[in-house]
Amino acid sequence: MSSREMDHRDLAEIPAPKTGSGPLLDLPALENIKLTISYDGTDYHGWQRQSGRRTIQETIEKALMRILGEKINLQAAGRTDAGVHALGQVANFRANCRLSEAELLRALNAILPHDIRILNVERVPFSFHARKSALSKVYRYRISTAPIISPFDYRYVMHFPYPLDIQAMKEAAARFEREADFSAFSSGHYPNPVRKVILSSLEKDGHELIYTIEANGFLRYMVRTIAGTLIMVGRGRLKPEDLENLFQQKKRTLLSPTAPARGLFLVQVNY
Repeated sequence: MSSREMDHRDLAEIPAPKTGSGPLLDLPALENIKLTISYDGTDYHGWQRQSGRRTIQETIEKALMRILGEKINLQAAGRTDAGVHALGQVANFRANCRLSEAELLRALNAILPHDIRILNVERVPFSFHARKSALSKVYRYRISTAPIISPFDYRYVMHFPYPLDIQAMKEAAARFEREADFSAFSSGHYPNPVRKVILSSLEKDGHELIYTIEANGFLRYMVRTIAGTLIMVGRGRLKPEDLENLFQQKKRTLLSPTAPARGLFLVQVNY
């Protein structure tokens, strides 16, 4: 039995209409549609729908409702926080859609505000779920050490125009590559705070520091807290080897501050 048939197995229990009872409705089949999305999160209160607040999820859902004529529930790969940006967010929804993928792509981008763009529309199997099917996610955090920051960069980087020990920060960044309890670098309490970090690296490009991290999952504020911790290392408040004590303590300290949201980007989701 196909995944679509399995999702509709309850419909099979509805008896077919008797002959002469009237014409059958020509309804399109329910489909699972995947969106790849890019957005500037500056003017939004994050991804997740919130009453009385402007969010990425609700903005896209309203656009889809206008196009498809039905209520839509988007499932995202990750719920980015207020002010966080995305280069390759992924979301999916199920709906009756007569439009081709190209037609839906054009319609969405014609309706959505210019700080949200749909990069790709794809019909996918019913088993696909943007969050549950993800193998890993990649985030990037940008730090500018320039004396004066360009007004065209201000919304997208953390400005820190002070001396930093870049080599120590690079060494510290590599120490986050592990499978461990990341409670010391997050906000809140989790029944399972263990995450596997596949890649953690810091690169210098002129006046900009670019921190890249890939993991099978993230705790709330985890990337921003790691970025803030790396800043503390760069300032000499922490040594790279001190990170081991933070991991063992399994709780936040003043040595693990949360960096501003504007420097954080969800780069891509891997499936």
